[in-house]
Amino acid sequence: MRILQLLRCGLLLVLLASPALARDEAEKLTIRTLKVPAHPGQEASPIYVSWQVASVLRFEQDVDPAKTRLLAWEGRFEPLLVGRKKVVIEPLRDLDSGEALPLLVTLVDGTEFTFRVKPKSREDWGWIDYQVNVFKDTNSYNVILSSLYDSLNRERKLSEENERFKKEENSVDHALATLLANGEVKKTPFRRVKVVRPKNEDMDMVVELFAGPGKAAVVVTLTNTYYGGPWAFDGAYLTRDFTSYTARPFALRMDRNEIVPGQSGRIAVVVDKSAFEMEGGQLADLALQIFRGDGLLQVAVAMDHTLVRK
Repeated sequence: MRILQLLRCGLLLVLLASPALARDEAEKLTIRTLKVPAHPGQEASPIYVSWQVASVLRFEQDVDPAKTRLLAWEGRFEPLLVGRKKVVIEPLRDLDSGEALPLLVTLVDGTEFTFRVKPKSREDWGWIDYQVNVFKDTNSYNVILSSLYDSLNRERKLSEENERFKKEENSVDHALATLLANGEVKKTPFRRVKVVRPKNEDMDMVVELFAGPGKAAVVVTLTNTYYGGPWAFDGAYLTRDFTSYTARPFALRMDRNEIVPGQSGRIAVVVDKSAFEMEGGQLADLALQIFRGDGLLQVAVAMDHTLVRK
């Protein structure tokens, strides 16, 4: 509620390292196939978990509950749920960065698997394990079928992404966002109406809000003053209430995906009037959220519907 009040006042929030304000994870829950080599001394495979998400490990054979345990789980996890071929892991809170709890799973035939339960992490496949299908026989029918489904899902996502890129090439809003990201404001119909300089110890930021005929825009300029490593862009959301249920479309362009220490980068967002419209034609205010590479919120910007000029 405090966040919404601040945004209604037109303020910008610089939010770092706050698990409660991390991004909506709905699109990052993943079903994964894990093929474990059947030999001693194997490296423990990571399992990525998150608060309020139950992660399921599914095996080819029944699991022995008496010989399956998660070390040092008290206060961090619900007791393990072990039944037939499944082990359910449910954190009571988000794990701290660097935490890794050993998980030993033993099947009824005596086969042992060792895992490292870790906090959500940026991986090519996603962030959180919703279900992990674990196989020790890499040539079995089930593992081949599971791998096939993984490949088909990856192919579908690539196809959808390619189709999206094709549409963006011909999008007026994306063309305008490209001009703004390149600093060519004079070539756009936008007029700057507000400039805010949020303060942060690791990042110098300048946020500009623009009004336009039937559209609104935001340009965020970031200068990395943290000499411990680069800043990476992870994603952005435009919503009415910070949930995926009210997500609205927008065009985004940036001049670089990663900002090394001492370097600046620019992120431009263009929003059409239709994104502000509710049922009945009324216009609602929106909130733009930009997330950094570790999934935490870098900046939130209030976009008042009055930015859309007739």
